[in-house]
Amino acid sequence: MFLRISKGQIQKHMPEIDLLVNYPKTKRNVNERGMQKTEDDRRVGRQFGQDYFDGDRRFGYGGYNYFPRFWQPVVPTFAEHYGLTSSSSILDVGCAKGFMMHDFAQIIPGIKLQGIDISEYAILHALDDMKPLIRQGNAKKLAFADKSFDLVISINTVHNLPPEECKQALREIERVGKKAFITMDAYRTQEEKERMDAWNLTALTYMHVDEWKALFKEVGYTGDYYWFIP
Repeated sequence: MFLRISKGQIQKHMPEIDLLVNYPKTKRNVNERGMQKTEDDRRVGRQFGQDYFDGDRRFGYGGYNYFPRFWQPVVPTFAEHYGLTSSSSILDVGCAKGFMMHDFAQIIPGIKLQGIDISEYAILHALDDMKPLIRQGNAKKLAFADKSFDLVISINTVHNLPPEECKQALREIERVGKKAFITMDAYRTQEEKERMDAWNLTALTYMHVDEWKALFKEVGYTGDYYWFIP
């Protein structure tokens, strides 16, 4: 059975929607991270190699490992919101080592999955059951036919592109998916912008939520979305 969605935070037919409401929250020392980051740290992180995933914490995750407690509570939220079944198909853009894909396969047996990621390192170190389903690629050019997938998901990925390529990626997600959900680095206030400036490691495009909404309209993105705000 699927988990019940908590706190009444999921409302259907609203494009701005927090489908990660059940993702475990961690406490972040944003100011400390900002003071520790250098432009060289960002340069290394943006290579999305071993240093980013499994190297020193200043370059990225400091060890990117699978734990079921992260995505298993999230998958039922997506399943309920989009009516996903074993007959559904999903593309995960920026799937990394395939952790979310794995949990979709566990919770909805038979669901059709495909992932892409820019990182050769992540693909080589993907979970064994997901590795055959992941190919290397860039979100700005998705090698799939129009409306190939019932749902395209892209979590904290598109904003890693510069603005014009970010627009291309959004158009591609719109093109290949019947429905879509994305999350973007964003802010609503000056205080949140300062926190994002301090926190950001890899994003090349982040902006006020209203600017994002205007960009979505400009490129014709009609899917669902939410924000990462540290």
